[in-house]
Amino acid sequence: MNEIKNSFSIKNLENISGIKAHTIRIWEKRYNLLSPERTDTNIRRYSIDSLRKLLNITLLYNNGYKISKIAAYEESEIPLLVRKLALTSKSEQMSINTLKLAMVNFDTVLFDLTFEELIGKKDFEFIYMKVFIPLLHELGILWQTNAICLTHEHFITNLIKQKIHLQTELAQGQIKYNEGDPCFVLFLPENEIHELSILYLNQLILSKGYKTIFLGQSVPSNSLATLLSFNPQLHFVTFCIVEPNQYIMDDYITNFEHQILNISDSRLSMFGPRTVDLNQEKLPEKIVVFKGLEEFKHRFLEPTVFA
Repeated sequence: MNEIKNSFSIKNLENISGIKAHTIRIWEKRYNLLSPERTDTNIRRYSIDSLRKLLNITLLYNNGYKISKIAAYEESEIPLLVRKLALTSKSEQMSINTLKLAMVNFDTVLFDLTFEELIGKKDFEFIYMKVFIPLLHELGILWQTNAICLTHEHFITNLIKQKIHLQTELAQGQIKYNEGDPCFVLFLPENEIHELSILYLNQLILSKGYKTIFLGQSVPSNSLATLLSFNPQLHFVTFCIVEPNQYIMDDYITNFEHQILNISDSRLSMFGPRTVDLNQEKLPEKIVVFKGLEEFKHRFLEPTVFA
């Protein structure tokens, strides 16, 4: 089921490249840019090589190259032009498209080169929010519509995790922690394993100069009480992607309040899809739900400037 996908419909090509199926057919007929195979019922099927070629063509086309000019290039010239263009472009969408090309080719080198070009011009927060998040959103849709397979999505996700880990280590080495500064404890609830968001938030908090204790996936709330002997005034932060589910969320909130908040000066910030239905007015005072990172950043990570 999760084998590498190597045969694509014209609809798959449209979804991945953004070029309408009608336009793809015209390019085939007029410029002989792609050569699909045909099924017994005369339906077009495209190889992975055809998808790679179309993505390269799309990158050039979306950056002002006329299709007639692209068609005149030798086939070996096109990838070289694309790589040069990708590494000098200032467009986030260009970077996203280049990373999609890296995904299709399982090309770690192209991913790394694209990232290095970005980090030379922008900070990691910009790259994560403006490039990685939109890319993952697109890939999620492509996977759900069977345009790509899980292998592709895992390849990109793990490369992004590598970059987060590297930036986390860099930020950790630059912290100058002052006594009295808040300490953030980042964890995922029991049975929650979707860690990308919490990994990034850990890096973000460190980059702002604050200390973190990163606990990672699937942490039972009763085990968190151990930390209170280290510091009774902690700021717990969690993401609820699929857990706690709707049947146990209320109990989770109640237990966390009793086991942690009622016996300390700590607080809890919550993010994620499972928190959408929580009524903030009925939550304990020390628990706050955030829809996105900007409000959290403004409230806890940006220094207060007094006039």
